[in-house]
Amino acid sequence: MVPRFGFGPLDGEENGDDSQNPNGSKNPNENPSENIKPGFLNPDGSTTFNFDPANITPENMEAMMAQFQSMGINPQTLFAQMSSVLGFNPMTGQTNTSGSLVSLETIRDIGRQFIAAQSQLPVGTVDLQQSSAALDLADLWLNNATIFPALTRHPSSAWSRREWLDASVEGWQKLVEPLANGMAAALTSIVEQSDSEGFSEGASEDGATGTPPQLAAMLPILRSVMGSLFATQLGNSVGALALSVTGSNDVAIPLFKSFNSHLIPQNAIGWADGLDLPDDEVRIFLALREAAAARLFAHTPWLSQYIYDAVATYASGIRIDINTMQEQAESAMNTGELDINNPQSIQIAINQGLFKPEQSPAQELALAKLEIALALIEGWIDHVTTEAGSLLLPSFAALSETLRRRRATSAPTQQLFATLFGLEVSPRKTRECTKFWADVKEIGGAELRDGRWEDSALLPTGDEIYDAKKFLESTTVPDDLSGLI
Repeated sequence: MVPRFGFGPLDGEENGDDSQNPNGSKNPNENPSENIKPGFLNPDGSTTFNFDPANITPENMEAMMAQFQSMGINPQTLFAQMSSVLGFNPMTGQTNTSGSLVSLETIRDIGRQFIAAQSQLPVGTVDLQQSSAALDLADLWLNNATIFPALTRHPSSAWSRREWLDASVEGWQKLVEPLANGMAAALTSIVEQSDSEGFSEGASEDGATGTPPQLAAMLPILRSVMGSLFATQLGNSVGALALSVTGSNDVAIPLFKSFNSHLIPQNAIGWADGLDLPDDEVRIFLALREAAAARLFAHTPWLSQYIYDAVATYASGIRIDINTMQEQAESAMNTGELDINNPQSIQIAINQGLFKPEQSPAQELALAKLEIALALIEGWIDHVTTEAGSLLLPSFAALSETLRRRRATSAPTQQLFATLFGLEVSPRKTRECTKFWADVKEIGGAELRDGRWEDSALLPTGDEIYDAKKFLESTTVPDDLSGLI
């Protein structure tokens, strides 16, 4: 796992390309604040580039605000313009009716814009018929491979890219919300640290202390900016995923309140480009994976919250080390990697993870928990679909090999989690989990294997997947307890 907290472009996007910004970033040359040098304004009129909050005092904060006002600049407007240069804009005019820091409407709208910029094919009658037939056959084969029963089929067995986006966006929003809150809290703590270290000296005549009104007024804007940053990045990321996912559950994360099987015909056919294999066999292969994932998620209602809790634990530990950030910035400026007067240079530095928070032991444990959960899900789907289709589908081996190769470079879950957390679930970890589930089945059959999904306590940790027999012995209560008395 490579710790990284940066919101860079997905593979294939160019760094610093404003043309891809759905919010319409403004030209920094049109910014009326272009002559303001970065840093805090000192009482003598000089500016200092310094991240240390102890250098912020009531006097230079008031002087900075006064300087903005004297130039005819509203500080809130300036903040919005700076945000736009970095690729997000809290002043979009959209109403966040979800009541969350990360706007559901923003994610959806940006995702839709991303999809609209690409080719979009509607779902036709033939698509529905072909998808339904593939999923029916997949369910029939899966009945012999898992104890999880088939689900009552949704009337629509095929979705368009936009339908998948609209259906999944609430799950994505819930997944990312803790990250936005954690980052906003970390930035707010810097202000609170400034309050305790510097502003306490500026108590008023009646003895009252606290954050000056000017700075306190910026905190809601700071949270808004953070929420907008996450919503914009997530909207673009989910929009990009909509171009490649082959089914509603292809990302192998339980995103929905209720689960069913749907294929995305446009992407399913595109997935097979260049393989020279029958479309029907490709469709059945993808339907097997889709139906298997739907069964797993539908019969493990605790799994969604388990994943969200791991994300929340990681997010609650986000801290920002100002001194480290200052050292990184100074080092980058000395080597020419960062030009603080060049907004594009700042954007590239952020995209490359220059200013990344340190990771605590608790966060590392949360990421390890998340990584093994995702690998166990993928591994179970791999194993069960192999059990169901390897002897019945002529091109199963070729399709499985194609899946493994693409997973190594462009798996949907990999793309998003690498962007958000720097978490990379290695293909090797997934293969190890696939073998673990095969070993468990060999020991105790499908009932024992699938029964392990009854509760999170019955699942292995990262170190326990290598010896299924030893793990089962350590977590199974014997039928005869007389020997323990």
